Amino acid sequence: MTKIHDDSYSNQYNQKVLIEKLKKNTVKAGQKLVYTVLLLYYTLQKDNVPLKVKATIIGALGYFIAPFDAIPDFLPMIGYTDDFGALMMALAAVSMYIDSEVKNKAKTQLASWFGEASENDIDEINGKL
Repeated sequence: MTKIHDDSYSNQYNQKVLIEKLKKNTVKAGQKLVYTVLLLYYTLQKDNVPLKVKATIIGALGYFIAPFDAIPDFLPMIGYTDDFGALMMALAAVSMYIDSEVKNKAKTQLASWFGEASENDIDEINGKL
């Protein structure tokens, strides 16, 4: 597995590109992956998160944004598996900074994109925090 805080992926991070990729690929990527990205994104916005933790988040989000990674995103069924693995590793590393405010923001945004957020998907990810 690629190191998620690798500088080559940190350099890929761009807030605008992240939001555009999420909007464009929400259905294809699935609610679990999108919710995970949103948890990391909203955690990154918090003032009390240390720079080292933010660097981990930026690395994982940069990997998600990167057009070419271990498994190209355009491959049906498996394209986002490597992205999801990197995002879950980052989520585990920063979970102590994810509070109810971050979860609520992520859930609200997820619902606005999907219409109705899957409680099972949300609960599955929250259970790993």
